[in-house]
Amino acid sequence: MLSLPRKLELFYDVLSPYSWLAFEVLCRYQNIWNISLKLRPSFLVGIMKDSGSLDAMRFLSSVEMEKPEMLEKVSRELWMRIWSQDEDITESQSILTAAEKAGLSEEQANYLLEKCSTEEVKKKLRETTDTACRYGAFGLPIIVFHMNDKSHMLFGSDRMELLAHLLGEQWQGPVPNTMKGKLSATD
Repeated sequence: MLSLPRKLELFYDVLSPYSWLAFEVLCRYQNIWNISLKLRPSFLVGIMKDSGSLDAMRFLSSVEMEKPEMLEKVSRELWMRIWSQDEDITESQSILTAAEKAGLSEEQANYLLEKCSTEEVKKKLRETTDTACRYGAFGLPIIVFHMNDKSHMLFGSDRMELLAHLLGEQWQGPVPNTMKGKLSATD
């Protein structure tokens, strides 16, 4: 009998390369470790007071609200633009390019970008950032896992081995055996 997936939350900002590391590893391990991964776009400046990714994070909050099934792909594309291709993700056109590359239509991407200026999206991002702060965040990424009716917070992308231990799972490195040979340059 399979047990229900354990709940894990990843609070991240695409301005943080360390968030990207945690994001990729947890996306790869979610089925291996039987975890339910909830992606939580947060605003690093709300925690550290020094960032330029507000529009990108509002856009991701908009995606989370309207097209949550696209959140992983759009987040990855924004990370690729800023950290792999040295592109600016503070410009609207850059955000739209990433969204379309992730699979959103031009119409969907424009709609989501327009929503970024709404109070609803701004409130969503503030609430998620406030939630991260209530867990004790002092930077990003943080990983919050829920087990035995308790929440546990880990800071940083270098805590995966500890997370595996706490979950009673095996750490197979950043590319688990079931993934080896399956990753392409865009994964």
